[in-house]
Amino acid sequence: MSQLFDDLVQIFARLRNPEDGCPWDLKQTPDTLREYIIEEAHELTEAISDGDVRKQKEELGDLFLQVLFLSRIMEEKNHFDINDVMKTLKEKLIRRHPHIFQQKMKLTDDQVKNNWEKIKKKEKSKESIISDYPDTMPALSVSKRISEQAASVGFDWPDSSQIHGKINEELNEILKAKTIEEKNEECGDLLFAVVNLCRHLRVHPELALKAANRKFTERFRYLENKISDLKQDITSQTLPELEALWQESKFRRQ
Repeated sequence: MSQLFDDLVQIFARLRNPEDGCPWDLKQTPDTLREYIIEEAHELTEAISDGDVRKQKEELGDLFLQVLFLSRIMEEKNHFDINDVMKTLKEKLIRRHPHIFQQKMKLTDDQVKNNWEKIKKKEKSKESIISDYPDTMPALSVSKRISEQAASVGFDWPDSSQIHGKINEELNEILKAKTIEEKNEECGDLLFAVVNLCRHLRVHPELALKAANRKFTERFRYLENKISDLKQDITSQTLPELEALWQESKFRRQ
């Protein structure tokens, strides 16, 4: 394992050699790598969602490639190298798991998560338990994380049943909203309440919505293809006709 890792580090040193390295690799900067890091992370999560183990192995490698690449660039700038990255990670894992490496306590997964947030706040000298997340991060994921952080200090609904009432409350607020600003605010509040329900049900809202998007797209394309096979135009179909095809798409695999 150590030799293989060393080989990968040396490969990047070779690719980034100013004299005879790869022109494309030499041209890359932390800024240009950002899009590839995001792309590889999305491809890995999709492979996980698909349950494709072979693709997961490949995508993990591609994501790891970005870690090695950026670390190499930072080493060239005399900021840090891959060993510093691993050392920092090792120290963080030990600090954030005192129940394993220090007190030897048995904790639930929720208690571990809450402790992680409290230790993180102390380490970073944060004034708030709520972290600052980048604007590029999906809003549903941010909602999940900040509600988890608030819950880590006890600010949470006792159980999911109480969130049902909050969702109904926000629906009613939307119906009462008059201006676009009010509607925008109330729709945001509704989405935030739904995210909290997902969190209590241990469902990731971002992944759940992606799955729903894929399901809708697949069913709608089935509907389009059926209409195309009939040499008809979708705009000429009545809503009951479209609904009948939609229901057919839902049960075609059963």
